[in-house]
Amino acid sequence: MENWLKKRVLLSPNKIAIQAGNTKLTFKEVSDRVAVLTARLANKSRKGMRVALLTNNTIDGYLMILSLQQLGCEIVFLNKRLSHEELQYQLEDAAVSLLIYDESLLHEEFVGIESLTFNQIESLEESRDFQLVSEFNDDEVTTIMYTSGTTGKPKGVQQSFKNHFYSAISSALNLGLTDKDNWLCAVPIFHISGLSIIMRGLIYGMTVTLMDKFDAEKVTFLLKESSVSTMSVVPTMLQQLLEIFPQEGYNSNFRCFLLGGGPIDKVTLEQCQQRNIPVIQSYGMTETASQVIALNFEDAENKIGSVGKTLFSVELKLAHDGEVLLKAPNITPGYLNNPEKNQEVFENGWFKTGDIGYLDEDGFLYLKGRKGDMIISGGENIFPHEVEESYLKLTGVKDIVVAGITDKKWGQVPVAFVILERKLSQQELISYGREHLAHYKVPVRFYQVMSYPQTASGKVKRRELIQIKEYQKNLIK
Repeated sequence: MENWLKKRVLLSPNKIAIQAGNTKLTFKEVSDRVAVLTARLANKSRKGMRVALLTNNTIDGYLMILSLQQLGCEIVFLNKRLSHEELQYQLEDAAVSLLIYDESLLHEEFVGIESLTFNQIESLEESRDFQLVSEFNDDEVTTIMYTSGTTGKPKGVQQSFKNHFYSAISSALNLGLTDKDNWLCAVPIFHISGLSIIMRGLIYGMTVTLMDKFDAEKVTFLLKESSVSTMSVVPTMLQQLLEIFPQEGYNSNFRCFLLGGGPIDKVTLEQCQQRNIPVIQSYGMTETASQVIALNFEDAENKIGSVGKTLFSVELKLAHDGEVLLKAPNITPGYLNNPEKNQEVFENGWFKTGDIGYLDEDGFLYLKGRKGDMIISGGENIFPHEVEESYLKLTGVKDIVVAGITDKKWGQVPVAFVILERKLSQQELISYGREHLAHYKVPVRFYQVMSYPQTASGKVKRRELIQIKEYQKNLIK
């Protein structure tokens, strides 16, 4: 395909490409800035070179991504929430030649890695002896993102131009596309959720409104007063926005929230329904370059709780145990330096997601939970999400995480870690469960906690949770 930035400038040079705060840049202005930045970067990088990028959600970070693509570099995105040791591992595993970073994010050097700050790049001379990539090779890896590593060392997920392109096209076929679209990005651009918005903006010719971080009040202001049409959210973000939802609603151009990043309780979705807030549930992961399954507007009301049907270019089937298997042009070509894992997750062209689900009579997918999270008690399968969803309907339970512990009689039994808004006894919690769930699914013990151990991307570490001895002291009486 022709270089996306070059093509976009040809098609819509004066359309606003990116805005953040009071700064707005058209695609032509973006291209001009990228040209200068690329000329400077050409002194330090070349086609095929792996360059790590550590950035906030800023226009400088946005421009850096596009500039590195113009040089044909493979961009290794680093998560700013990781420890120095974790980042060092990823830099070494990816054999990174150069690290580029926002000076506000790093205060300690890495061993054996050449580093440049954004400010240092500004002072580099512009090279005249370099060539921009004229075409983006479909199968060429352009980005690498490391998974959060809830079950071991993080894995480098490779993403090709084809992955990003088909992700964008499939999303457009599902959500539709208008010349007024303006996607609010308050999710990190070093995650696939944020990067996919930037790639869509470039491919669609769509405006992206970039926020440095999620702030419910600031987001609500933008949703009311600006022309934002779409916003990607995770469950906690949506719940915070619901708490301060304005009576007058959002601006007339607003179309929907695209909800991803994990399962959400039906209570929250029903609240959105009651307030006429369009929410499109979706399912995807780093390995699929964002969403591969989603509910469209037409089905959202009748299929609440489902993540929907596959997008146009995606095939789905279920394994004998209910594991979701996918085949699509936006699925990763594989994990970096990990042939054993690649052999494990790919089978005859199908990608094993590790998620367990079922299809209803109309072909809509419902997820039960992660295969690795499943609790097997006395031969019965228990999915933590099902138990959690039931308890979130109990007044006083603000949040709950269920995990399995070893039991001599049953093999495993579920226990729960709850954040309470009012006092509830052990017996009240157990009794509630027995009224709403099969008895074997009811947690045998409940512990009160204030928070949960999480990965850098916000996923709860269930396995670590049950190993924290301090929690054992907080058994609810």
